[in-house]
Amino acid sequence: MKVLTNIQIKELDRYTIEHEPISSIDLMERAAQQITRVIVSRWDVHTSVKVFAGPGNNGGDALAVARMLAEMGYLVEAFLFNTGNKLSPDCALNRDRAMDIHGLLLHEITNQFTPPELTENELVIDGLFGSGLNKPLNGGFASLVKYINSTPSDVVSIDIPSGLMCEDNEYNIRNHIVRATLTLTLQQPKVSFFFPEYQEFIGEYIILNIGLHPQGIEDANAIYYITEENELKKILRKRNLFAHKGTMGHGLLIAGSYGMAGASVLAAKAALRSGLGKVTVHTPIKNNDILQISVPEAILRHDNDDYRFTSPCNPDIYQAVAIGPGIGTSKETALALVEQIRRTQVPLVLDADALNILGDHKGWLQQLPQNSILTPHIKEMDRINGNCLESYERLNKARDLATRQHIYIILKGAWTAIIHPNGDIYFNPTGNPGMATAGSGDVLTGIILGLLSQGYPQADACRLGVYLHGLAGDLAAEKLGEESLCASDLIRYLPKAFKKLKS
Repeated sequence: MKVLTNIQIKELDRYTIEHEPISSIDLMERAAQQITRVIVSRWDVHTSVKVFAGPGNNGGDALAVARMLAEMGYLVEAFLFNTGNKLSPDCALNRDRAMDIHGLLLHEITNQFTPPELTENELVIDGLFGSGLNKPLNGGFASLVKYINSTPSDVVSIDIPSGLMCEDNEYNIRNHIVRATLTLTLQQPKVSFFFPEYQEFIGEYIILNIGLHPQGIEDANAIYYITEENELKKILRKRNLFAHKGTMGHGLLIAGSYGMAGASVLAAKAALRSGLGKVTVHTPIKNNDILQISVPEAILRHDNDDYRFTSPCNPDIYQAVAIGPGIGTSKETALALVEQIRRTQVPLVLDADALNILGDHKGWLQQLPQNSILTPHIKEMDRINGNCLESYERLNKARDLATRQHIYIILKGAWTAIIHPNGDIYFNPTGNPGMATAGSGDVLTGIILGLLSQGYPQADACRLGVYLHGLAGDLAAEKLGEESLCASDLIRYLPKAFKKLKS
């Protein structure tokens, strides 16, 4: 599913109007009907509704919703802000349509405004500003937003909370953004919805299909996408009837130091649960007994050092290599890491301490083979690529690194972003807050190693691996609850994730 930028959304609106064809006011009516349908399903007719409409098309949407609710028996009071005496044509037409509707009290604000009392029994519909906003709110609108946020009323924002911009909010003013209970976004989510710092403004959100032209969507040159289940069903491979361990791939996992054997156990188990034929774990001999008992299916290769990774391996006998979980960041390990990177020409995954070492030796990034996969969380990304105050900046900097080095970057978190070497970014829809627990990243590394070892291309292994990882977490949370989830549960539910994706 494509996620379009603010500019592309406007172009898609125009394309729909020209090619459906449909008038802009009828397209607005279509959107208002969808919005009204959701509101009616959640708030009954006894709810008092206050509508705040701006002078643009977002305000036109809000006035159309106000009219429809009043016609259905709701008691509605609407405030249209026309302080510049310049309404958009469709907003002006919806103002005219709203006049003399029984049950709808309309105020057109051209100068002074005294806000109404908003109680916990009121529903506020926010239609002040939509996706076209390109600078922070100020003056009277900022004061109104702060007032709405100070009240106990539920707030439904149309398309996007007023004051929030679709992509870049680095210089926005947080106190000047509406905090919505529910955001009813039109046709598709906005890019800023995928960033953690804006969750408090968006609340729950529902995507409403308003019938924008499918050909216009198909023709749009997007860089943002949401991974969809049906896409992954097509790339998930069926195992050959005559498959054996020698044909299902052999992966090398370099993981664990003394006291961190658990990281290698989790990654190795996840790799085996992902379908590869064999996994060899390169680890210090001090971890031998733990691994032999915990993962008897794994082959062990002992490092020359008893406590840490210091001796690179010959990668040529493996189909893929993953390195990093629990290896530590000692000088000896760092030197072994860069030598291992130089030797490795098969698909390569770097995670955890491997990323921390690269963060301390940024020049070594030049040594990465093309199409390597990095799996950082936010702090690891900032160590490698420089500190960022805002997620949109971090995502863009990661995209620059991925295209410059021709690598894949899996930027982990809610809506994990999978950044391809060509600059395309796929947001992953699976996963939940219960996965915010130690070891989850080690499991993901093992899953991706398992897929790569079976011959999945890097792009498919990244998207499929992240999706299955999150899906296993969702299935586990359904049974165990988010609070009690731990990393080993992801491995236990990984078989069910595969079965669900196949079904």
